[in-house]
Amino acid sequence: MQPLSTPVCEPVSAPAPVRDCPAAFPVNGAKTATMTRIRVAVLAVACLGLGMLDLLGSTARAQAWPVRSVKLVVPSSPGGATDTLSRALSTRLPEIWGQAVIVENRPGANQIIGGDYVSKAAPDGYTLLVSDAATFVINPFLYKSLPYDPIGGFAPVTQLVQVPWVIGVNAAGVAARTIPELIALAKAKPGSLSWGTFGNGSSAHIGLEWFKRLAGVDIVHVPYKGSAPAAAALLTGEISMMMVTPLVLEQHVRSGRLRLIAAATEHRLPLLPNLPTVGEQGVPGYVVGTWFGMLAPAGTPAEVVSKIAADVAKVMNEPAFREQNITGQWLIPVASTPQEFALFLRRDYEYWKKLVETSGVKLD
Repeated sequence: MQPLSTPVCEPVSAPAPVRDCPAAFPVNGAKTATMTRIRVAVLAVACLGLGMLDLLGSTARAQAWPVRSVKLVVPSSPGGATDTLSRALSTRLPEIWGQAVIVENRPGANQIIGGDYVSKAAPDGYTLLVSDAATFVINPFLYKSLPYDPIGGFAPVTQLVQVPWVIGVNAAGVAARTIPELIALAKAKPGSLSWGTFGNGSSAHIGLEWFKRLAGVDIVHVPYKGSAPAAAALLTGEISMMMVTPLVLEQHVRSGRLRLIAAATEHRLPLLPNLPTVGEQGVPGYVVGTWFGMLAPAGTPAEVVSKIAADVAKVMNEPAFREQNITGQWLIPVASTPQEFALFLRRDYEYWKKLVETSGVKLD
């Protein structure tokens, strides 16, 4: 572009209208372009300012939370493993948050009542759900409909622990010491063996039915209202076997009244290195267990979710807390990030969908 002092139009007696000049010399266009650049710059600064304000707001919300007590909702009865871990966390988290943490049990309908309650709570981080896998990845395939969205209705906070399972038999009543021996015994006398679980539609029930299909055996299912009464029945010989966390059977295995024949895990348990997995013993791919997770209602601010997850991990990584409340209870610590837990949830959802469909278990 030529300097402004250099004429572009041919000299005439009167100044030519701007529209008669070639487009290469935009007399008003230069001013317009300049103003446009100024407006863009102003908008950019404004957007940057808004972004900074939003970031500062998010940081402020995370720093301010919590300003009142936090509720941990457990969708099962007091005394269970989920409840026990929740209460252990409720004694330590107040030291970090400066607010009380209250455990509230809302059992019923295979954990649907508690799950529904939290999914409809205010998404502010003050109502959290601590539950096992059934609420999110099993119930959707057992029932025609649920009052909550098992995935979209929650904001994953952290997967707390994995809960490994082992298969134990009554030592006096069952001669089998391995899975192949158990299968052979079941095939020789169809229907003579019984397998106790902690309820119809429970993950243990689904695991049993899946095992029966994979192994091609007929074993009678006997449901109980919890793992404790099922273990008591196993001790008396009322049932032949059950699959549960080692914690429930440990004392009686040491006394010789019960015998462990396999771990229902992908790999051998570090504390039971001589106990082979079901997969190692001729039933490949058989992995069944559960996990405990903490979730908030969908829509809870991401910065609050991240703070909760980080603080829970801090507690769970304390050696004394871990020994007493996690590894000492035969649980495997995880303490994942919200992002890791979200990915795990979706994978496990598909895994249990396959298991439930294969097992044929339905509750309605």
